[in-house]
Amino acid sequence: MKGLGATGGAGLAYGAMSTLGLAPSTAAPARAFQPLAAGDLIGKVKGSHSVVVLGGGPAGLCSAFELQKAGYTVTVLEARTRPGGRVWTARGGTEETDLNGETQKCTFSDGHFYNVGATRIPQSHITLDYCRELGVEIQGFGNQNANTFVNYASDTSLSGQSVTYRAAKADTFGYMSELLKKATDQGALDQVLSREDKDALSEFLSDFGDLSDDGRYLGSSRRGYDSEPGAGLNFGTEKKPFAMQEVIRSGIGRNFSFDFGYDQAMMMFTPVGGMDRIYYAFQDRIGTDNIVFGAEVTSMKNVSGGVTVDYTAGGARKSITADYAICTIPPHLVGRLQNNLPADVLTALKAAKPSSSGKLGIEYSRRWWETEDRIYGGASNTDKDISQIMFPYDHYNSDRGVVVAYYSSGKRQEAFESLTHRQRLAKAIAEGSEIHGEKYTRDISSSFSGSWRRTKYSESAWANWAGSGGSHGGAATPEYEKLLEPVDKIYFAGDHLSNAIAWQHGALTSARDVVTHIHERVAQEA
Repeated sequence: MKGLGATGGAGLAYGAMSTLGLAPSTAAPARAFQPLAAGDLIGKVKGSHSVVVLGGGPAGLCSAFELQKAGYTVTVLEARTRPGGRVWTARGGTEETDLNGETQKCTFSDGHFYNVGATRIPQSHITLDYCRELGVEIQGFGNQNANTFVNYASDTSLSGQSVTYRAAKADTFGYMSELLKKATDQGALDQVLSREDKDALSEFLSDFGDLSDDGRYLGSSRRGYDSEPGAGLNFGTEKKPFAMQEVIRSGIGRNFSFDFGYDQAMMMFTPVGGMDRIYYAFQDRIGTDNIVFGAEVTSMKNVSGGVTVDYTAGGARKSITADYAICTIPPHLVGRLQNNLPADVLTALKAAKPSSSGKLGIEYSRRWWETEDRIYGGASNTDKDISQIMFPYDHYNSDRGVVVAYYSSGKRQEAFESLTHRQRLAKAIAEGSEIHGEKYTRDISSSFSGSWRRTKYSESAWANWAGSGGSHGGAATPEYEKLLEPVDKIYFAGDHLSNAIAWQHGALTSARDVVTHIHERVAQEA
């Protein structure tokens, strides 16, 4: 499929695809993906073409959406009764029974919610392009906030002490700048820097660390105030810095690099009303008559001329045969289906290891984080099991709101997985109150939690490829590369087959790649 020639009966269609950037061209470099309009491919080749899509999450719905534009007949089979897959928003009325056998029903007040799954979108991700195309309104997401806290254990007096991000940054950057300036002034960098270089570096460090005229960090208004400046002669009282050794040993700056990451840097965005708004919009455009909800797939097999998929829906056994299938079911679950996949493909699927992650939302009837701590969005971070506390980015200055009381992954999340919801809530409140104080335990109206390893049809938050070192992309393994190729008429898609694992962007780009490959194949075989 890579480097097909525009020959024979496929020439007309293939040429149109090349013009649109959907097929390789020897005359011009590859172009960015542009979705086909209805009729750009179908109608230029003989007959009609059908695709069955397994899974109604981001990859599945994006595949269906793009294929329909070109005139394909598409059927989406989704085991859940909602679109979005792991993109899941909990709001009043949401009900879920987990694999522990516990059923929760969300009772958040009207308009209040939290995203159990994906919660933020970087500016560079094509997820925003689909929000534009689908008419999904977006708003800013506070990925970092100077007024939130860091709270870590250490062998210093700062152990277990809640320190604002602004104070932690001011002290860490201040002392780091002081030490580097001293090293520069004492000639430690003479072999790598000229005098002019050292002067420029010293000027930068003085500003970056807010140093005194003699190159020392003595504290800064960047840390914040014990009493805010006011009118007249009220100059406020600046918070005093911690000692240099305490700042260095305590590690209060350990999370600063988080929002330096390419996918975490501000600005970040999120849909108004919940991340699942994107997938309800996809559903509307695809048409509910083309999506079968409550469809639990039991079998997927290549057959003569296509793919047959068996499933149960409404208590009845059903079957569908299509020219092609796109399987977006989590890779570690595919092997449970009856199938005729080759052994090497089944082995490759097993190399995608499930991961642990989960969240718990608490609705408070009083927005104490705004009125008392002056926190509007962002997250407090800790080395406790809760990992972080995320504050709402909506309903500012209203009477209530939903705080994400933990968003944890890996071993920290494993501490919550086997617990009942009440036990999770108790643990979250206990640890959260050690960071934000006794007020964290009051004015609680309701709560709802989710654990992806214990969520039916997912059983994982995202895939970690064996041998990739836990990379979220950019470290392809043989198994990963194996699944990029189709098995006869079966294609695989999902964020696990992208360089943005755990992001919607990854699922959407994977879907677009598969759609492109199917277009190429139809053109070649016409």
